[in-house]
Amino acid sequence: AKKRITLPDGGTLDVTIPAGVDEGQVMRLKGKGMPGTGGAEPGDALVEILVKPHPVFKREGDDIVVEVPITFDEAVLGGKVEVPTITGTVSATVPPGTNTGKTLRLKGRGIKRKNGKLGDELVKLTVVMPDRVDEDLKSFAEEWREKHRYDPRRKLREQA
Repeated sequence: AKKRITLPDGGTLDVTIPAGVDEGQVMRLKGKGMPGTGGAEPGDALVEILVKPHPVFKREGDDIVVEVPITFDEAVLGGKVEVPTITGTVSATVPPGTNTGKTLRLKGRGIKRKNGKLGDELVKLTVVMPDRVDEDLKSFAEEWREKHRYDPRRKLREQA
């Protein structure tokens, strides 16, 4: 990206931010700093990179992380869901029997590294129930529970 920054003396400078730069990195702009004492050449300007948080994407190294909600039926049956990426929307396959916390990897959909290769996008799936549980869903769940009871917290108790 190109950004205009304001220097301490009030001057401005157009800076090209390279791909793959990370939070906290410092860019040295040779000869763009304050003039030296006694007529010496200007020093270097040091620019620290601060990245605004994005409302959808989070960065982990060269990977992009996004949380995507899926429906109960998509979790049980699997299916295709639209996933936002930093370059546009793509379709991803949710495998049948997916639980909250399952992570899908979209290769090459992350941050461009210094070597030119791309990081990945990690899609963290979250099963979201409907706002209102209707009678059909309630009776289905009651019938299913009677025939297929299981305890997902059993391992947790055994490990505690």
